[in-house]
Amino acid sequence: MESERMASTVNDASPAVAQAPKRRRRRLGRLTKKEILVVLGMLAVPVVVDLAFVWGPALASVVLSFFRWSGVGGLHPRACRPSGGLIQDNGCFTGVDNYHRAATNYPPFWPAVEHNVLWLLVFIVIATPLGMLFAVVIDRGIKGSRVYQSVLFLPVMLSLALIGIIWEFVYSPNYGLINTVIGHNQDNNLIDWLGNPHLNLWAVLVAATWRQAGYVMVLYLAGLKAADPALREAAQVDGANAWQTFWRVIFPTLRPINIVIIVVTVIESLRAFDLVYIINKGSNGLELLSVLVTNNIVGETSQVGFGSALGVVLLVISLIPISIFLYQNFKRKEGR
Repeated sequence: MESERMASTVNDASPAVAQAPKRRRRRLGRLTKKEILVVLGMLAVPVVVDLAFVWGPALASVVLSFFRWSGVGGLHPRACRPSGGLIQDNGCFTGVDNYHRAATNYPPFWPAVEHNVLWLLVFIVIATPLGMLFAVVIDRGIKGSRVYQSVLFLPVMLSLALIGIIWEFVYSPNYGLINTVIGHNQDNNLIDWLGNPHLNLWAVLVAATWRQAGYVMVLYLAGLKAADPALREAAQVDGANAWQTFWRVIFPTLRPINIVIIVVTVIESLRAFDLVYIINKGSNGLELLSVLVTNNIVGETSQVGFGSALGVVLLVISLIPISIFLYQNFKRKEGR
């Protein structure tokens, strides 16, 4: 009898139990008007901010690059007159004249492009492998790894402007650390690391690499900590050494991290501005596109249209390697 009552209770409760998930799913699927408004607000705020501060200025720069505009007055579609220096020609349509002027009649342009490309290559060839090496060594759990990690990550927490000031003291001809150590701080034997156009770019790249390597290290450490320990154990069982385990087993699992690092590296290298501007405002061998954009838009001679054209060139240079890399990775992933 007792078993029959229990069976009857279970049978009576089973429809309610079966209907509970359905009611729960139905309840979760229905949102009140207040909840819908909250969701829309949470989506609308970041979209509006993104449009206002990222896509809006980018599209405005593309439009302004086809005009001769000083930042004051309106724009009009009338073509600029041959005597473009006249005040009444402000805001006139130039077509691709700003781009032509940058490529043919603006001496700092091509050195700036070369320096930006060199900056990118140094970050890819030196800073990224160095950060990866730091991450692998620290991930192996060496003694004092926490201290090393903190010391290497410290430059990332400092602003680039402060890093520029620190390295100015390091490179100072008279009382700088480097000249003092190598004995070249005498009046007749000074090495002007930041004033010599043949040395200053490489000196600044050392400072930039010092910071970038710590950033890359943290990203790779996050990827290494997330790697499945069973992969290492399986590789050891198969007789693989540490080098083979990393390159053939662990590194392929870091593909998402590699994509992030490549994108961040391209962006960081091509938008480099603070270091060179703090040192000598991007002149005397330290020309960069970002500095030229700033000097033309907010400098003494406000040429917003021409500065916007330089900004568009910088944007295109940034997008080309990122687009190629992302296309290759997604294509490879789809082919699997």
